[in-house]
Amino acid sequence: MNHNFVFLQSNEREKNMEPAKNPEEFYKKLKAQLQDTSIWPTEYLYKFIVPTKPSKIEQIEVIFDNMGAVINTRLSKKGKYTSLSINVRMKNPDAVIEIYKQIGREVEGVISL
Repeated sequence: MNHNFVFLQSNEREKNMEPAKNPEEFYKKLKAQLQDTSIWPTEYLYKFIVPTKPSKIEQIEVIFDNMGAVINTRLSKKGKYTSLSINVRMKNPDAVIEIYKQIGREVEGVISL
């Protein structure tokens, strides 16, 4: 089962998707949802948007290096942003959440979907 979660830095956040206000509570809810909706290990689909700079894309690719991930990229219409869809087998919800946290710490300007 594929999961998509929106981590946006705007005033129009969905009610239950507000990691900036209380990230630990957000990740606690995400973990419960992942546990309830999947049998682990499972394939997980990450989606990210970054400014179109090779260094930003490479930062994300390096995080998934040696994990057997399938990474697809797509340039936005005007070329300002690149979206990355990453399909990878994850062992449990904690591993999924750790990747989100790592990318949030290491990749400036990333939007996680």
